[in-house]
Amino acid sequence: MTTYRNPVLNADWSDPDVIRVGADFYLTASTFTKVPGLPILHSRDLVNWTIIGHAVTSGYDDVRPGCGVWAPSLRHHDGRFWIFYGDPDVGIHVVSAEDPRGPWTAPHVVKPGAGLIDPCPLWDDDGQAYLVHGWAKSRAGVNNRLTLHRMSPDAREVLDEGTLIIDADLLPGYRTLEGPKLYKRDGTYWVFAPAGGVEQGWQSVFRASSIFGPYEDRIVLEQGGTDVNGPHQGGWVDTPSGEHWFMHFQDRGAYGRVVHLQPMAWEDGWPVMGADGEPVPGGPVPVPGGAPAGPATSDDFAGPELGLQWSWQANPDPSWWELRDGTLRLACAPGPEDLRERPSVLGQRLPGDPCTVTTGLTLDGEGRAGLVVLGFTYAYVGLERTADGTALVCGDMEGDMEGGMEGGMEPLPVKDGAHVTVGARIGEDALVTFLADTGDGLREVGAPFQATQSRWVGAVLGLFAAGDGAGRAVFDAFTVDVER
Repeated sequence: MTTYRNPVLNADWSDPDVIRVGADFYLTASTFTKVPGLPILHSRDLVNWTIIGHAVTSGYDDVRPGCGVWAPSLRHHDGRFWIFYGDPDVGIHVVSAEDPRGPWTAPHVVKPGAGLIDPCPLWDDDGQAYLVHGWAKSRAGVNNRLTLHRMSPDAREVLDEGTLIIDADLLPGYRTLEGPKLYKRDGTYWVFAPAGGVEQGWQSVFRASSIFGPYEDRIVLEQGGTDVNGPHQGGWVDTPSGEHWFMHFQDRGAYGRVVHLQPMAWEDGWPVMGADGEPVPGGPVPVPGGAPAGPATSDDFAGPELGLQWSWQANPDPSWWELRDGTLRLACAPGPEDLRERPSVLGQRLPGDPCTVTTGLTLDGEGRAGLVVLGFTYAYVGLERTADGTALVCGDMEGDMEGGMEGGMEPLPVKDGAHVTVGARIGEDALVTFLADTGDGLREVGAPFQATQSRWVGAVLGLFAAGDGAGRAVFDAFTVDVER
Protein backbone atom coordinates (compact mmCIF):
# COMPACT_ATOMS: atom_id res chain seq x y z
CA MET A 1 0.00 0.00 0.00
CA THR A 2 1.71 3.16 -1.20
CA THR A 3 -1.12 5.69 -1.46
CA TYR A 4 -4.15 6.64 0.64
CA ARG A 5 -7.44 8.39 0.05
CA ASN A 6 -9.35 10.59 2.45
CA PRO A 7 -11.04 10.15 4.77
CA VAL A 8 -8.59 7.70 6.35
CA LEU A 9 -11.12 7.00 9.14
CA ASN A 10 -14.48 7.07 7.41
CA ALA A 11 -16.77 6.98 10.43
CA ASP A 12 -17.50 9.11 13.50
CA TRP A 13 -14.08 9.56 15.16
CA SER A 14 -14.97 13.00 16.40
CA ASP A 15 -12.47 15.69 17.47
CA PRO A 16 -9.37 13.54 16.86
CA ASP A 17 -5.97 14.12 18.41
CA VAL A 18 -2.85 12.22 17.41
CA ILE A 19 0.71 11.73 18.66
CA ARG A 20 3.77 9.68 17.76
CA VAL A 21 5.82 7.68 20.27
CA GLY A 22 8.82 6.15 18.54
CA ALA A 23 7.53 4.42 15.40
CA ASP A 24 3.95 4.17 16.72
CA PHE A 25 1.09 6.60 16.23
CA TYR A 26 -1.84 6.87 18.63
CA LEU A 27 -5.17 8.63 18.23
CA THR A 28 -8.12 9.32 20.48
CA ALA A 29 -11.51 10.95 19.91
CA SER A 30 -14.45 12.38 21.82
CA THR A 31 -17.24 9.99 22.77
CA PHE A 32 -19.69 12.13 24.78
CA THR A 33 -21.80 9.72 26.93
CA LYS A 34 -20.90 6.47 25.18
CA VAL A 35 -19.48 3.76 27.46
CA PRO A 36 -16.67 2.85 27.23
CA GLY A 37 -15.29 6.20 26.06
CA LEU A 38 -12.09 7.74 24.74
CA PRO A 39 -11.05 5.02 22.28
CA ILE A 40 -7.34 4.48 21.70
CA LEU A 41 -6.36 3.75 18.11
CA HIS A 42 -2.93 2.60 16.93
CA SER A 43 -1.18 2.90 13.57
CA ARG A 44 2.29 2.58 12.09
CA ASP A 45 1.61 4.80 9.06
CA LEU A 46 -1.20 7.31 9.95
CA VAL A 47 -3.51 5.60 7.44
CA ASN A 48 -4.28 2.10 8.74
CA TRP A 49 -5.71 2.20 12.25
CA THR A 50 -6.93 -0.40 14.77
CA ILE A 51 -8.71 0.03 18.10
CA ILE A 52 -6.57 -1.15 21.02
CA GLY A 53 -8.57 0.02 24.03
CA HIS A 54 -10.46 2.76 25.83
CA ALA A 55 -9.28 5.24 28.43
CA VAL A 56 -12.64 5.79 30.17
CA THR A 57 -14.77 2.83 31.24
CA SER A 58 -17.73 4.51 32.93
CA GLY A 59 -20.02 7.48 32.47
CA TYR A 60 -23.57 8.47 33.32
CA ASP A 61 -26.29 6.04 34.34
CA ASP A 62 -28.80 7.68 32.00
CA VAL A 63 -28.61 8.81 28.37
CA ARG A 64 -27.56 12.46 28.10
CA PRO A 65 -27.05 13.42 24.44
CA GLY A 66 -24.29 15.96 23.94
CA CYS A 67 -22.87 15.63 27.46
CA GLY A 68 -19.87 13.73 28.85
CA VAL A 69 -16.51 13.41 27.11
CA TRP A 70 -15.88 16.34 24.76
CA ALA A 71 -12.81 16.97 22.59
CA PRO A 72 -9.68 15.37 24.10
CA SER A 73 -5.95 16.02 23.81
CA LEU A 74 -3.51 13.11 23.81
CA ARG A 75 0.11 13.55 24.91
CA HIS A 76 3.12 11.43 25.96
CA HIS A 77 5.22 12.86 28.77
CA ASP A 78 7.55 11.48 31.42
CA GLY A 79 7.00 7.89 30.30
CA ARG A 80 3.19 8.11 30.44
CA PHE A 81 0.31 8.70 28.07
CA TRP A 82 -2.01 11.53 29.12
CA ILE A 83 -5.48 12.45 27.90
CA PHE A 84 -7.16 15.69 28.94
CA TYR A 85 -10.83 16.22 28.15
CA GLY A 86 -13.65 18.51 29.17
CA ASP A 87 -17.01 17.49 30.53
CA PRO A 88 -18.91 20.76 30.01
CA ASP A 89 -21.08 20.16 33.08
CA VAL A 90 -18.26 19.18 35.44
CA GLY A 91 -14.87 20.51 34.34
CA ILE A 92 -11.55 19.49 32.86
CA HIS A 93 -10.44 15.89 33.51
CA VAL A 94 -7.20 13.97 33.04
CA VAL A 95 -6.45 10.26 32.77
CA SER A 96 -3.05 8.64 32.27
CA ALA A 97 -1.41 5.26 31.66
CA GLU A 98 2.02 3.75 31.10
CA ASP A 99 0.61 1.51 28.36
CA PRO A 100 -1.93 2.99 25.91
CA ARG A 101 -3.85 -0.30 26.09
CA GLY A 102 -4.36 0.42 29.78
CA PRO A 103 -5.04 0.30 32.58
CA TRP A 104 -5.79 4.01 32.71
CA THR A 105 -6.17 5.99 35.92
CA ALA A 106 -9.63 7.05 37.03
CA PRO A 107 -10.65 10.48 35.69
CA HIS A 108 -9.36 13.31 37.88
CA VAL A 109 -10.75 16.84 37.76
CA VAL A 110 -7.90 19.27 37.07
CA LYS A 111 -10.16 22.33 36.97
CA PRO A 112 -13.83 22.18 38.02
CA GLY A 113 -16.46 24.37 36.43
CA ALA A 114 -19.24 24.52 33.86
CA GLY A 115 -18.43 25.29 30.25
CA LEU A 116 -14.74 24.33 30.40
CA ILE A 117 -13.93 22.38 27.22
CA ASP A 118 -11.23 21.33 24.77
CA PRO A 119 -8.21 21.31 27.13
CA CYS A 120 -4.62 20.73 26.02
CA PRO A 121 -1.45 20.61 28.15
CA LEU A 122 2.14 21.58 27.44
CA TRP A 123 5.13 20.63 29.55
CA ASP A 124 7.77 23.23 28.75
CA ASP A 125 11.54 22.80 28.50
CA ASP A 126 12.10 24.47 31.90
CA GLY A 127 9.81 22.04 33.74
CA GLN A 128 6.82 24.39 33.87
CA ALA A 129 3.45 22.97 32.84
CA TYR A 130 0.52 24.76 31.23
CA LEU A 131 -3.07 24.04 30.26
CA VAL A 132 -5.11 25.85 27.61
CA HIS A 133 -8.86 25.42 27.14
CA GLY A 134 -11.89 26.81 25.36
CA TRP A 135 -15.37 27.72 26.54
CA ALA A 136 -18.86 26.35 25.79
CA LYS A 137 -21.36 29.19 25.53
CA SER A 138 -24.23 26.83 26.37
CA ARG A 139 -22.83 26.44 29.90
CA ALA A 140 -20.49 29.38 30.50
CA GLY A 141 -22.29 32.12 28.59
CA VAL A 142 -19.12 32.93 26.61
CA ASN A 143 -17.06 31.33 23.86
CA ASN A 144 -14.70 32.31 21.03
CA ARG A 145 -11.81 32.71 23.47
CA LEU A 146 -8.94 30.63 24.84
CA THR A 147 -7.69 30.65 28.43
CA LEU A 148 -4.24 29.53 29.62
CA HIS A 149 -3.35 28.28 33.11
CA ARG A 150 -0.14 27.40 34.82
CA MET A 151 -0.55 23.76 35.85
CA SER A 152 1.22 21.56 38.37
CA PRO A 153 3.69 19.30 36.53
CA ASP A 154 1.87 16.24 37.86
CA ALA A 155 -1.34 17.52 36.20
CA ARG A 156 -3.29 17.44 39.43
CA GLU A 157 -4.43 21.06 39.45
CA VAL A 158 -4.20 24.45 37.81
CA LEU A 159 -2.13 27.00 39.74
CA ASP A 160 -3.77 30.32 38.83
CA GLU A 161 -7.02 31.94 37.80
CA GLY A 162 -6.12 31.76 34.11
CA THR A 163 -5.07 34.28 31.47
CA LEU A 164 -7.10 35.11 28.36
CA ILE A 165 -4.48 34.60 25.65
CA ILE A 166 -6.69 34.78 22.54
CA ASP A 167 -9.94 36.75 22.36
CA ALA A 168 -11.32 35.93 18.92
CA ASP A 169 -14.10 38.51 19.33
CA LEU A 170 -11.33 40.97 18.47
CA LEU A 171 -10.36 39.12 15.27
CA PRO A 172 -12.34 40.05 12.13
CA GLY A 173 -14.57 37.23 10.92
CA TYR A 174 -13.83 34.84 13.78
CA ARG A 175 -16.58 32.94 15.56
CA THR A 176 -16.59 29.84 17.77
CA LEU A 177 -12.83 29.58 18.28
CA GLU A 178 -12.33 26.27 20.13
CA GLY A 179 -10.44 22.97 20.17
CA PRO A 180 -6.95 24.39 20.89
CA LYS A 181 -3.84 22.23 20.63
CA LEU A 182 -0.72 23.70 22.27
CA TYR A 183 2.78 23.06 20.87
CA LYS A 184 6.31 24.46 21.04
CA ARG A 185 8.69 24.41 18.06
CA ASP A 186 12.13 26.00 17.88
CA GLY A 187 11.38 28.31 20.78
CA THR A 188 8.03 29.50 19.38
CA TYR A 189 4.69 28.66 21.00
CA TRP A 190 1.88 27.53 18.76
CA VAL A 191 -1.86 27.16 19.28
CA PHE A 192 -3.62 25.21 16.54
CA ALA A 193 -7.34 25.97 16.86
CA PRO A 194 -10.42 25.70 14.62
CA ALA A 195 -13.05 28.39 14.24
CA GLY A 196 -16.25 29.02 12.33
CA GLY A 197 -18.22 25.96 13.49
CA VAL A 198 -17.99 22.29 12.61
CA GLU A 199 -19.96 22.41 9.36
CA GLN A 200 -18.44 25.46 7.64
CA GLY A 201 -15.38 26.35 9.69
CA TRP A 202 -11.64 26.43 9.10
CA GLN A 203 -8.32 25.70 10.82
CA SER A 204 -6.24 28.56 12.18
CA VAL A 205 -2.85 28.63 13.88
CA PHE A 206 -1.52 31.21 16.32
CA ARG A 207 2.13 31.88 17.20
CA ALA A 208 3.97 33.85 19.85
CA SER A 209 7.43 34.08 21.41
CA SER A 210 5.85 33.90 24.90
CA ILE A 211 3.28 31.31 25.85
CA PHE A 212 1.12 34.12 27.23
CA GLY A 213 1.23 36.00 23.91
CA PRO A 214 0.62 38.27 22.15
CA TYR A 215 -0.34 35.83 19.37
CA GLU A 216 -0.60 36.47 15.66
CA ASP A 217 -2.91 34.29 13.58
CA ARG A 218 -3.22 32.76 10.14
CA ILE A 219 -5.86 30.54 8.50
CA VAL A 220 -4.02 27.46 7.23
CA LEU A 221 -6.79 25.08 6.06
CA GLU A 222 -10.24 25.80 4.61
CA GLN A 223 -12.64 24.24 2.14
CA GLY A 224 -11.82 26.45 -0.82
CA GLY A 225 -12.78 24.75 -4.07
CA THR A 226 -13.02 21.26 -2.56
CA ASP A 227 -16.03 19.30 -1.32
CA VAL A 228 -14.53 18.94 2.19
CA ASN A 229 -16.67 21.24 4.30
CA GLY A 230 -15.43 22.66 7.57
CA PRO A 231 -11.97 21.05 7.60
CA HIS A 232 -10.65 21.65 11.10
CA GLN A 233 -9.91 20.48 14.66
CA GLY A 234 -7.27 17.84 14.98
CA GLY A 235 -3.62 17.29 15.69
CA TRP A 236 -0.19 17.95 14.20
CA VAL A 237 2.22 15.00 14.15
CA ASP A 238 5.55 14.18 12.55
CA THR A 239 6.97 10.92 11.20
CA PRO A 240 10.26 9.27 12.18
CA SER A 241 11.72 10.57 8.90
CA GLY A 242 10.82 14.17 9.80
CA GLU A 243 7.76 14.80 7.64
CA HIS A 244 4.82 16.73 9.09
CA TRP A 245 1.12 15.87 8.91
CA PHE A 246 -2.19 17.17 10.24
CA MET A 247 -5.22 15.00 11.04
CA HIS A 248 -8.60 16.70 11.26
CA PHE A 249 -12.30 15.98 10.96
CA GLN A 250 -15.03 16.78 8.46
CA ASP A 251 -18.65 16.83 9.61
CA ARG A 252 -20.70 14.50 7.38
CA GLY A 253 -24.05 14.64 9.14
CA ALA A 254 -25.43 11.15 9.77
CA TYR A 255 -21.94 9.68 9.27
CA GLY A 256 -20.52 11.91 12.00
CA ARG A 257 -17.09 13.51 11.99
CA VAL A 258 -14.80 11.57 9.68
CA VAL A 259 -11.01 11.95 9.79
CA HIS A 260 -8.78 13.29 7.02
CA LEU A 261 -4.99 13.32 6.72
CA GLN A 262 -3.22 16.37 5.28
CA PRO A 263 0.44 16.82 4.41
CA MET A 264 1.95 19.78 6.23
CA ALA A 265 5.09 21.80 5.52
CA TRP A 266 6.72 24.81 7.15
CA GLU A 267 7.20 27.86 4.93
CA ASP A 268 8.33 31.32 6.10
CA GLY A 269 7.76 30.30 9.71
CA TRP A 270 4.16 29.13 9.24
CA PRO A 271 2.61 25.71 8.60
CA VAL A 272 1.06 25.11 5.18
CA MET A 273 -1.54 22.31 5.13
CA GLY A 274 -2.95 20.24 2.29
CA ALA A 275 -2.54 21.74 -1.18
CA ASP A 276 -1.87 25.43 -0.53
CA GLY A 277 -4.34 25.44 2.34
CA GLU A 278 -7.07 23.28 0.81
CA PRO A 279 -7.77 19.61 1.69
CA VAL A 280 -6.23 16.94 -0.53
CA PRO A 281 -8.15 13.84 -1.67
CA GLY A 282 -5.20 11.62 -0.76
CA GLY A 283 -1.57 11.00 -1.54
CA PRO A 284 1.47 8.92 -0.65
CA VAL A 285 1.23 6.97 2.62
CA PRO A 286 3.37 8.82 5.20
CA VAL A 287 5.23 5.66 6.28
CA PRO A 288 5.29 3.08 3.46
CA GLY A 289 5.18 -0.67 3.97
CA GLY A 290 2.17 -1.09 6.24
CA ALA A 291 -0.58 -3.63 5.76
CA PRO A 292 -4.18 -2.49 5.16
CA ALA A 293 -6.18 -2.32 8.37
CA GLY A 294 -9.15 -0.54 9.87
CA PRO A 295 -11.11 -0.29 13.11
CA ALA A 296 -13.13 -3.45 13.73
CA THR A 297 -16.79 -3.52 12.68
CA SER A 298 -17.93 -7.15 12.25
CA ASP A 299 -18.08 -9.36 15.34
CA ASP A 300 -18.57 -13.13 15.57
CA PHE A 301 -19.10 -12.82 19.35
CA ALA A 302 -16.60 -15.63 19.88
CA GLY A 303 -14.32 -13.67 22.19
CA PRO A 304 -14.40 -13.48 25.96
CA GLU A 305 -15.44 -9.80 25.72
CA LEU A 306 -17.37 -7.61 23.34
CA GLY A 307 -15.33 -6.22 20.46
CA LEU A 308 -13.75 -2.82 21.08
CA GLN A 309 -15.99 -1.25 18.43
CA TRP A 310 -19.04 -1.57 20.67
CA SER A 311 -20.36 0.91 23.23
CA TRP A 312 -23.48 1.41 25.33
CA GLN A 313 -25.53 4.58 25.49
CA ALA A 314 -24.84 4.87 29.23
CA ASN A 315 -23.32 2.79 32.02
CA PRO A 316 -24.16 -0.87 31.35
CA ASP A 317 -25.58 -3.37 33.81
CA PRO A 318 -23.83 -6.78 33.60
CA SER A 319 -27.25 -8.45 33.55
CA TRP A 320 -27.99 -6.93 30.15
CA TRP A 321 -25.67 -9.11 28.13
CA GLU A 322 -23.75 -12.37 27.89
CA LEU A 323 -21.43 -13.93 25.32
CA ARG A 324 -22.01 -17.68 24.96
CA ASP A 325 -21.17 -20.23 22.24
CA GLY A 326 -20.47 -17.59 19.60
CA THR A 327 -23.62 -15.59 20.29
CA LEU A 328 -24.52 -12.34 22.00
CA ARG A 329 -27.44 -12.69 24.37
CA LEU A 330 -29.25 -9.50 25.30
CA ALA A 331 -31.85 -9.48 28.04
CA CYS A 332 -35.17 -7.91 27.07
CA ALA A 333 -34.59 -5.38 29.82
CA PRO A 334 -37.12 -2.88 31.11
CA GLY A 335 -36.50 0.71 30.13
CA PRO A 336 -37.78 3.61 28.05
CA GLU A 337 -39.73 2.61 24.96
CA ASP A 338 -37.90 5.36 23.06
CA LEU A 339 -34.60 3.75 22.04
CA ARG A 340 -32.89 7.14 22.07
CA GLU A 341 -33.39 7.17 25.85
CA ARG A 342 -32.52 3.53 26.51
CA PRO A 343 -29.06 2.94 28.06
CA SER A 344 -29.07 -0.74 27.02
CA VAL A 345 -28.75 -0.12 23.27
CA LEU A 346 -25.41 -1.58 22.14
CA GLY A 347 -24.02 0.36 19.21
CA GLN A 348 -21.11 1.10 16.90
CA ARG A 349 -20.28 3.83 14.40
CA LEU A 350 -22.16 4.00 11.10
CA PRO A 351 -19.64 3.31 8.29
CA GLY A 352 -19.12 6.25 5.96
CA ASP A 353 -18.99 4.00 2.88
CA PRO A 354 -22.04 2.17 1.54
CA CYS A 355 -22.36 -1.18 3.29
CA THR A 356 -24.65 -4.08 4.12
CA VAL A 357 -25.10 -5.18 7.72
CA THR A 358 -26.62 -8.51 8.77
CA THR A 359 -27.02 -10.52 11.94
CA GLY A 360 -28.93 -13.63 12.99
CA LEU A 361 -31.64 -13.24 15.62
CA THR A 362 -33.70 -15.56 17.80
CA LEU A 363 -36.15 -14.30 20.42
CA ASP A 364 -36.59 -16.48 23.48
CA GLY A 365 -39.57 -15.32 25.52
CA GLU A 366 -41.67 -12.18 25.26
CA GLY A 367 -40.14 -8.88 24.21
CA ARG A 368 -38.89 -6.97 21.19
CA ALA A 369 -35.38 -7.04 19.74
CA GLY A 370 -33.50 -6.22 16.58
CA LEU A 371 -31.17 -4.02 14.61
CA VAL A 372 -31.60 -0.24 14.85
CA VAL A 373 -30.11 2.76 13.04
CA LEU A 374 -30.28 5.48 15.65
CA GLY A 375 -29.70 9.25 15.68
CA PHE A 376 -32.08 12.17 16.27
CA THR A 377 -34.55 9.76 14.66
CA TYR A 378 -34.40 5.99 14.43
CA ALA A 379 -35.84 2.94 12.71
CA TYR A 380 -35.38 -0.78 13.26
CA VAL A 381 -36.05 -4.27 12.00
CA GLY A 382 -36.44 -7.24 14.34
CA LEU A 383 -38.72 -9.65 16.13
CA GLU A 384 -41.52 -9.05 18.58
CA ARG A 385 -43.03 -11.79 20.72
CA THR A 386 -46.28 -11.45 22.66
CA ALA A 387 -48.83 -13.86 24.07
CA ASP A 388 -50.25 -14.05 20.53
CA GLY A 389 -46.98 -15.27 19.00
CA THR A 390 -43.84 -13.99 17.28
CA ALA A 391 -43.65 -11.64 14.29
CA LEU A 392 -41.08 -9.91 12.14
CA VAL A 393 -41.53 -6.17 12.67
CA CYS A 394 -40.11 -3.04 11.09
CA GLY A 395 -40.73 0.21 12.90
CA ASP A 396 -39.49 3.68 13.68
CA MET A 397 -39.70 6.20 16.49
CA GLU A 398 -43.34 6.90 15.62
CA GLY A 399 -44.36 3.23 15.45
CA ASP A 400 -44.78 1.05 12.37
CA MET A 401 -43.00 2.27 9.25
CA GLU A 402 -45.41 3.42 6.58
CA GLY A 403 -44.89 3.06 2.85
CA GLY A 404 -42.59 0.47 1.33
CA MET A 405 -44.28 -2.87 0.68
CA GLU A 406 -47.77 -2.09 -0.62
CA GLY A 407 -48.67 0.57 1.90
CA GLY A 408 -46.67 -0.48 4.92
CA MET A 409 -44.86 -3.18 6.85
CA GLU A 410 -47.48 -5.29 8.55
CA PRO A 411 -46.06 -7.64 11.21
CA LEU A 412 -45.13 -10.91 9.53
CA PRO A 413 -45.85 -13.94 11.74
CA VAL A 414 -43.00 -16.43 12.24
CA LYS A 415 -42.69 -19.50 14.42
CA ASP A 416 -41.87 -19.02 18.08
CA GLY A 417 -38.14 -19.57 18.48
CA ALA A 418 -37.50 -19.08 14.75
CA HIS A 419 -34.04 -17.98 13.67
CA VAL A 420 -34.20 -15.05 11.24
CA THR A 421 -31.60 -12.87 9.59
CA VAL A 422 -32.15 -9.13 9.90
CA GLY A 423 -30.05 -6.45 8.30
CA ALA A 424 -29.75 -3.10 6.61
CA ARG A 425 -28.24 -1.73 3.45
CA ILE A 426 -26.73 1.70 4.05
CA GLY A 427 -26.65 3.50 0.71
CA GLU A 428 -25.39 6.85 -0.46
CA ASP A 429 -26.26 9.80 1.79
CA ALA A 430 -27.02 7.36 4.63
CA LEU A 431 -30.30 6.13 3.16
CA VAL A 432 -31.20 2.87 4.92
CA THR A 433 -33.07 -0.08 3.45
CA PHE A 434 -33.94 -2.76 5.98
CA LEU A 435 -33.58 -6.45 5.14
CA ALA A 436 -34.85 -9.73 6.53
CA ASP A 437 -34.70 -13.45 5.77
CA THR A 438 -37.31 -15.61 7.47
CA GLY A 439 -36.44 -18.67 5.39
CA ASP A 440 -37.11 -17.58 1.82
CA GLY A 441 -34.03 -15.42 1.20
CA LEU A 442 -32.90 -11.94 2.17
CA ARG A 443 -35.35 -9.30 0.97
CA GLU A 444 -36.20 -5.67 1.56
CA VAL A 445 -38.74 -4.90 4.28
CA GLY A 446 -40.44 -1.73 5.39
CA ALA A 447 -39.83 1.69 3.90
CA PRO A 448 -36.50 3.40 3.23
CA PHE A 449 -35.26 5.38 6.21
CA GLN A 450 -33.03 8.45 6.13
CA ALA A 451 -30.47 8.10 8.90
CA THR A 452 -29.86 11.24 10.94
CA GLN A 453 -27.10 12.46 13.21
CA SER A 454 -27.57 12.92 16.94
CA ARG A 455 -26.23 15.69 19.16
CA TRP A 456 -22.58 16.19 18.11
CA VAL A 457 -22.35 12.57 16.89
CA GLY A 458 -23.27 10.52 13.84
CA ALA A 459 -25.88 7.79 13.72
CA VAL A 460 -25.06 4.39 15.20
CA LEU A 461 -25.78 0.83 14.18
CA GLY A 462 -27.32 -0.71 17.26
CA LEU A 463 -28.61 -3.96 18.71
CA PHE A 464 -31.38 -3.80 21.27
CA ALA A 465 -33.72 -5.96 23.32
CA ALA A 466 -36.65 -4.57 25.30
CA GLY A 467 -39.32 -6.06 27.51
CA ASP A 468 -40.12 -6.89 31.11
CA GLY A 469 -36.86 -8.70 31.72
CA ALA A 470 -38.13 -12.25 31.15
CA GLY A 471 -37.25 -12.59 27.45
CA ARG A 472 -33.84 -12.82 25.82
CA ALA A 473 -32.60 -12.07 22.31
CA VAL A 474 -29.82 -14.18 20.82
CA PHE A 475 -27.70 -12.52 18.10
CA ASP A 476 -25.03 -14.27 16.06
CA ALA A 477 -22.41 -13.20 13.51
CA PHE A 478 -22.80 -9.45 13.21
CA THR A 479 -21.34 -8.80 9.75
CA VAL A 480 -20.54 -5.48 8.07
CA ASP A 481 -19.68 -5.71 4.36
CA VAL A 482 -18.38 -2.37 3.12
CA GLU A 483 -18.47 -1.43 -0.55
CA ARG A 484 -15.29 0.33 -1.67
